[in-house]
Formats: sequence, C-alpha cells, structure tokens
Amino acid sequence: MNVPTSRRPALVLAICCASIVVVVMDISIVTVALPSIRRDLGASVSGLQWTVDAYTLVLAGFLVLAGSAADRFGRKRVFQCGLALFGLGSLLCSLAPGIGWLIAARAVQAAGGTMLNPVAMAIVATTFPVPAERARAIGVFGSMSGLALALGPILGGVLVDAFGWRAVFWVNVPIIAAALVATALFVPESRAPRARRFDPVGQVLVVVVLGSVVYALIEARSLGWTSPEILGLLALAGLGVLGLLACEPRRADPLLELRLFRSIAFSSAILMALLALCGFGIFLFTATQYLQDVRGMTALAAGLYLLPVGLLVLVLSPRTGRLVGTRGPRGPLVVAGAALTAGGAAAAAWLGPATPLPVVLATFVLFGVFLGTVNPPITNTAVSGMPASMAGLAASLASSGRQTGTTLGVALSGLGHGVWWLVAGLGAGLLALALLGTGRRAAATARRAAGLFDELSLPRPTG
Repeated sequence: MNVPTSRRPALVLAICCASIVVVVMDISIVTVALPSIRRDLGASVSGLQWTVDAYTLVLAGFLVLAGSAADRFGRKRVFQCGLALFGLGSLLCSLAPGIGWLIAARAVQAAGGTMLNPVAMAIVATTFPVPAERARAIGVFGSMSGLALALGPILGGVLVDAFGWRAVFWVNVPIIAAALVATALFVPESRAPRARRFDPVGQVLVVVVLGSVVYALIEARSLGWTSPEILGLLALAGLGVLGLLACEPRRADPLLELRLFRSIAFSSAILMALLALCGFGIFLFTATQYLQDVRGMTALAAGLYLLPVGLLVLVLSPRTGRLVGTRGPRGPLVVAGAALTAGGAAAAAWLGPATPLPVVLATFVLFGVFLGTVNPPITNTAVSGMPASMAGLAASLASSGRQTGTTLGVALSGLGHGVWWLVAGLGAGLLALALLGTGRRAAATARRAAGLFDELSLPRPTG
C-alpha cells in the first residue's frame, strides 16, 4: 500500500478545502446569476435549467468513476487533472457567446468537479493517519460545503451587480491556478491497495438513465408529456434500468453494487438523498427566480436573503455530525424531514409578490434547518454496518444520490407555484424513510448485507 506522507498536512487540508468550496459554490453562485444570463443570452427557462443541470448531472453520473480512477492512477494526479479541467471549464463559461455554449462549458466544468470532490476526501483521509486527527480534518472538510453555500449567493450577487454574470465563472480561474501550484508542491501521491475495476457498461447505462430522465423532465413542459420524444426518453430510461439490473450483478467490481441495496438502511439513505436534495434543488432554483423576477431584487439583495440558509448549514452541520455520532441518525433526519415539509407548505401558502419580507426570511430559515441537519445522518445511514471495503463505495453512491436529487429538483422547478407542495411531499417522504431506515430491522438487514462482502464466506462474482 502506498501511504502518503506530508510535512504540511494542514496545508494539504486547505488545498482540498479550496477545491470543495469552488465545486459546491458553483451550484449556488450560478443560481443568483440566472436572471442576468437569461436577459443577456436570451435564454428560455429550460435553458436556465440546463445551465444548472448540465453541471449537477455530470457530477452525479461520474463521481464513482472518478473515485475509482484516483485509487488506480493516483489521487494527486487525478486531483490535478480535475483542477485543470475545472479551471478550463470556468474560463469557457465566462467566454460563452450563447446559452448552448454555456451549457457545454458547464459540463466541462463538472467533469473536472467529479475529480475534486471524492478525490479530495480520499487525500484528506490518507494525509491524516491518526484517527482523531483524521476525524477533525474530515469535519473541517465537510463544513466547507456549508461555507460554500453561505458565500455563493453573496459572492454571486456582488460579482453580478458589479461586473456582470460572467464574473461568477472567471473568479474561479485564479483560485484554481493557485491550487494547481500548491498541489504540485505539497500534496503527496497515494493509491488504494486494490483499485476497483472500470465498469464501462454500468457507467454508460447510468448516464443514459440519468440523462434521459432529466431531459424528459425539463423538455416535457414545451414538448408535452405524450410527445414521441418524451415517451421515447422515458422508455430509454426504463431500458437502461433493466440493463443495470441485468448486467451489474455479473461484474466483478460493478459501478452500482446492487447487493448493497439489500440493506434497508443503505436503500433508505439513497432514497433520502434523492428526496432531500431534490427538495433543495427546487428551493434554490425557484427561490432565486422569485426574489429577482417576482420581487424585483438585485442579485446582491437576493443573495443576502439566501444567506441564512448557508449560515445555518455552516452552524448546524458540525453539531449534527456530533449528535449522529452519540445518539444516531434518526433524530436529525426527523428534524430535517419536518423542516422540509414545513418549508414547502409555508412557501406554497405564503410566498407571493406582496409577502412581507420577514415571512420570506422565516420560510427560508426552515430550509436552512433542513439542509443543516440532513447530510451527516444520510452518510452515516449509508455506511452503517458496512465493512471497510464497501464504506467508500457506499458513501460515494450517497454523494451521487445527492447530486442526482439536485439535478431532478432543478428539472422539476418548471412546474410553477404548485412545485412547493411537491417540496412538502418530498419532506413527508424523507420523514417516513427516516423512521424506516434507522430502526432495528434496518440495522439487521445492514449486517446481513455486510456479510455478503465477506470474501471468506461468499466469493465475489466474476465477470
């Protein structure tokens, strides 16, 4: 096993944190710029949805592949490739002459992002070999998502109002350039003792399923749900799912390890990730449009009204992580589900052109409580009872579930004001899954599923 050593582990942590900040921030920072992008490029609502979803869709589809590639070819090497590609994509976004070019450049950006998020976590974990130090470092790394969400709308508002929407992309370039130099100088190289094999069939099928569903959801508003194009896309997605069910059990190292889903805890965690981040994707896309288009706010003002959400994530996430460690994931998940349900219902009932701004802020606070309490227990539930050999894959699949949920949420945002009731329904589903996935029966199925990966008792399939 190649164990990395670094005489400056704090600097390595800072480099990895910078990478997660730019990747996560580019989800929230862009939403504040969408109205300006629409006016400047003449984009439709579906074009704006694709501007967000081209990014999150690529992240969702290739996270697991990037993690396994880093284990095989070297985490530092893949991390550097990710930085370079993310920087190139950011530069192309800032120069895009039309909405189609912008969407394509966002996909390039996300391709780099897939090599940063899971790989940075692996670098942090291997740079801090002492368990207590590793736990603190991972806690700092995880809190950066909250910081990025808090800073994204504010920084985006400042940049859009002062320099135009293109500034939200070119601001990444000097950060990435500095990170590339620092990575070359200070980040040690490392590899996994046994890298998972590449699963090209599974990878293609996952992209086909996700791409078909998202395209159908976004374009159904203009084409109609019964149009041949939409029906064909949904049929293609169905065939892709059947292909995954048929092919993945025959692979030695499948992209989707279907045996994990025999654990109620794991299955519930993936579904909770989908529902939770679908709700958040709807909120983030719809709220920024509401604040700027309906309330007539500037980009900066809209960012300030979204600030409580990010701040609550920053404050609550570390405390939630400690609570999960001492008392388990059920309590925070129940709080998250209740907050999402209440937030969706409140938005559906109260948000309008003349809603008092304190009421708007109070509604947004509910979404902040939801997002600040939902992520740590989902990851904990996903890896609960899993052997060490499967913990990384289980966590990666949970991350993919989050990105898929965000993608679907943005795609569903075009449903109009009634979409808030859908958010309330997603919260109710999250609440039900929280109770299902954290009980004794769920724990028992997790232990049985973990036993399937004991190579002494059950050989892995070949293929």
